[in-house]
Amino acid sequence: MRKYMKAVTTALSLSVAMASSAAFADDVILPANLSWTSLTTSSSAYAQSVAIGQMLEKEYGTSLRVIPGNNDIARLVPIREKQTSMCACGITALFAQEGVMGFGTKKWGPQKMYNLFNNLTTTIGQGLVTTKDSGIKTMADYRGKRVVYIKGAAAQNINAEAFLAFAGLTWDDVEKVVVPGWKQAADAVINGQADATWGATVTSVFNQIAASPRGIFWVSVPADDEAGWKRALAVQPLWTPALVEQGIEVDSNSQGKVPFEGVNYPYPIFVGSENLDDQTAYSLTKAVMENYDGIKDGAPSMGGYRLSQQPLKFAFPFQPGAIKYFREKGMWTEENDKHNEKLLHRVQVLQDAWSSMDMSLDDDAFTEAWKKTRASALEKAGLDVPFRDW
Repeated sequence: MRKYMKAVTTALSLSVAMASSAAFADDVILPANLSWTSLTTSSSAYAQSVAIGQMLEKEYGTSLRVIPGNNDIARLVPIREKQTSMCACGITALFAQEGVMGFGTKKWGPQKMYNLFNNLTTTIGQGLVTTKDSGIKTMADYRGKRVVYIKGAAAQNINAEAFLAFAGLTWDDVEKVVVPGWKQAADAVINGQADATWGATVTSVFNQIAASPRGIFWVSVPADDEAGWKRALAVQPLWTPALVEQGIEVDSNSQGKVPFEGVNYPYPIFVGSENLDDQTAYSLTKAVMENYDGIKDGAPSMGGYRLSQQPLKFAFPFQPGAIKYFREKGMWTEENDKHNEKLLHRVQVLQDAWSSMDMSLDDDAFTEAWKKTRASALEKAGLDVPFRDW
């Protein structure tokens, strides 16, 4: 009987071991329950997160909870409160890392954010869209033109500013047309109140510009203009080159060909806080990167989750678990290590600057003091100061 029980126990142990081995053969070891924050349920980041969650449930038995937030701050509150350690973010994550745009208050300060992976679609572009009758044919032609500035829309305005910087211009070189919201931005161009506004080549409302008597026109962002890129990245560090072929009348562009040279940036950007453990970061990165076929049709614009699309020299330092995965794939190089170290140094400069702040100042005085302290610390370290006048 004892021999029989021993044999049964051995068989069961072997069975469990084989099952565990099969489940984790690819080293993807995820918790039973996972969560991250996103924009509201109507956002593409939320829809894409749901698609990823369905894959995680099917392939690894992991249940994903997506926590929606109505605005930039709301998306990061659950991370600050340690209710989760990840975000499917946009430029908000960069604002948080830099301690700007609402994150320069006593309740926040610069956050330590680490990149895992991103959705970067380089066949779609972003740009300062204009019209055929505006007289704008090249970047230099924006000088003196009427450019939309949307109240309370930091992301759009910063991108427009970066586009102007690429051309060697600032807001002082154009006529700023202030509008209250996104819809009014396109309306201002259609109605002849403005000549250009920021947006993606696939933005549906731009169909109205294309159908209007003014027509639509896209100005290219030359990939080989090193000085232009340096100026733009100092304003908007998330930009990456794109070869644009998807969008509304993209054949109407300054290069006269499709694809044309443009710019895009990842969305969503998947970041983790310092509370995210390396194993989860490694496993999630690997799970998403190696199950692209299982998510690509789950939501619109999923093409940027391919492994080949990942920008490994980016504005955020990468999480060690993600680095482990990309290194295993032969993609992470010594150059990436050097770039990552520079980014980690930047994070530390910001953290040290924040620790020097006088928390007894009233809120308004504190905000102004932080702006100056942040800029001074970055300049002293020889680093760029994006969002200087936030």
